[in-house]
Amino acid sequence: MLPPLPIPPHRPVLIAGPTASGKSALAAEIVGRDGGVVVNADALQVYDCWRILSARPSAAEEAALPHRLYGHVPRHGTYSAGHWLKEVEAVLREGLRPVIVGGTGLYFSALTNGLADIPHTPPEMRHEADAFLARAGLSAMAADLDPATAHRIDLRNPARVQRAWEVLRATGRGLADWQAATGTPLLPLAETVALVLRPDRDWLAERIDRRFDRMIEAGALEEARVALADWNPALPSSRAIGAPELVAHLKGERTLDEAIAAAKLASRQYAKRQRTWFRNRMRDWREIRLP
Repeated sequence: MLPPLPIPPHRPVLIAGPTASGKSALAAEIVGRDGGVVVNADALQVYDCWRILSARPSAAEEAALPHRLYGHVPRHGTYSAGHWLKEVEAVLREGLRPVIVGGTGLYFSALTNGLADIPHTPPEMRHEADAFLARAGLSAMAADLDPATAHRIDLRNPARVQRAWEVLRATGRGLADWQAATGTPLLPLAETVALVLRPDRDWLAERIDRRFDRMIEAGALEEARVALADWNPALPSSRAIGAPELVAHLKGERTLDEAIAAAKLASRQYAKRQRTWFRNRMRDWREIRLP
């Protein structure tokens, strides 16, 4: 699956693509051929609880090649693009050529464009936001945002909306205003080989469905069962595609077949949002059409 044009062996490589598009395999292929380290840029693969449901590399794959930033955050932990960027900076100091791969567009944007130094919001603000979202809903929370921020972020994404709401309430400044004061990028795009996978929609949908079937066979339901005892849907880790659906089955709220169908649908919808982000934000990246 290597791209047809040569990739300089010492130049950092960025690989973005929607879920199930094969980007992790491509990253491993490049590192296996030319050396370096595979660095995770997926917001769910950082958590230690979802090796199967987040499609993290297997233990054998992680042992075969250097991997960083996979499965190192506890399920109840908080993690942001700012945390990720600082950890990437530490990886770069190791001196190995990074091959940074994932589907979280915000991480790549922070890496190549810089990230604003937004103050952390206090825990009590998170509790207030959780209560407001539960009481009033996502639309009401989005309506509370300043116009510039509302225009910039995905208003269908509860995590993004809540983060923007918390920042506005805690600092008195909208998230867009903070982001306007962006710092120097850690890896400017011009200094990398930046690849974005553009799979055919139907081809990808079939891969998503087959992959989730394999996840079930590999023990995804048991991963969800471990999380069931203290399941908290407000946790960032709980947004792993398939986790809410399988937990609903374990609670007796839907059959396993219904949960699997819902998880596959959620995965396809997520892939659509990813493709839209990449199309709008990664126009200067080199496209790899699939299949």
